Amino acid sequence: MILLDGKKTSEAIQQEIAAEVAQIKENGGKVPHLAAILVGNDGGSVTYVTNKVLACEKVGFGSTLIRYEDDVTEEELLNKIQELNESEEVDGFIVQLPLPKHIDSQKVLEAIDPKKDVDGFHPVNVGRMVAGLSTFLPATPAGILQLLERYEIPTDGKNCVVIGRSNIVGSPMSILMAKAAYPGNATVTLCHRNTINLPHFTQQADIIISAVGRPGLITADMVKEGAVVIDVGTTRVSDATRKAGYRLRGDVDFDSVAPKCSYITPVPGGVGPLTIAMLLKNTLKAAKREVYA
Repeated sequence: MILLDGKKTSEAIQQEIAAEVAQIKENGGKVPHLAAILVGNDGGSVTYVTNKVLACEKVGFGSTLIRYEDDVTEEELLNKIQELNESEEVDGFIVQLPLPKHIDSQKVLEAIDPKKDVDGFHPVNVGRMVAGLSTFLPATPAGILQLLERYEIPTDGKNCVVIGRSNIVGSPMSILMAKAAYPGNATVTLCHRNTINLPHFTQQADIIISAVGRPGLITADMVKEGAVVIDVGTTRVSDATRKAGYRLRGDVDFDSVAPKCSYITPVPGGVGPLTIAMLLKNTLKAAKREVYA
């Protein structure tokens, strides 16, 4: 069994980005700039956005963090998005989800200029992904592709089961794994909470990618010998032995499943660290105008 080290892979990607940014600076080019909008004080969102800003500093990007309280109006948020769309300084920006209930998240996402949508959530970029055109891929699926590629895991013709159909991970992941490319070219089954007899599908899978947020969903009896298992789930569960009072658990019952696998991601330290690295990669693409050239 080989552990897919997302932290190590993320660091390698960030070093590659930092080297390219250093070259841009040396040549007198414009330094990539990422902006992030954060609404409210959700602990997970604050930590995630803070880490994004720190990662920008690490690779030499410029960054801007724009914060609003929970009571910000939809109109005020949309006005700020328009301002960022028109900014010559900002190359890409994100609006951290979830948003308060009085704000229409879809309306907000659609207001972002697709050329600056480094999260890859705008319908135009989703459509370009489906059509196989140059685009900004959603960060988590893109990070999983990087893991598969950098560990040289065969995907051609393999049986791949994706569990979870969110627009952020599951749905785009199923599309990308089916594409005639590497990583990809797999035979993909997309499962979800209404799938009847989930083990029937997972037991036949060469590659399992689970992104549902249900701790311990995937057990040893559901996985065949030699499978590749990628666990996107990160759920906080109470743990009185930890200083924080909780620990992170994945969708996969790691201890029982790992011995059967050829490759498996840990939680934490697997897919998570790659999400920020791929966001940085998208921002560099935006700055170089590579997607909509």
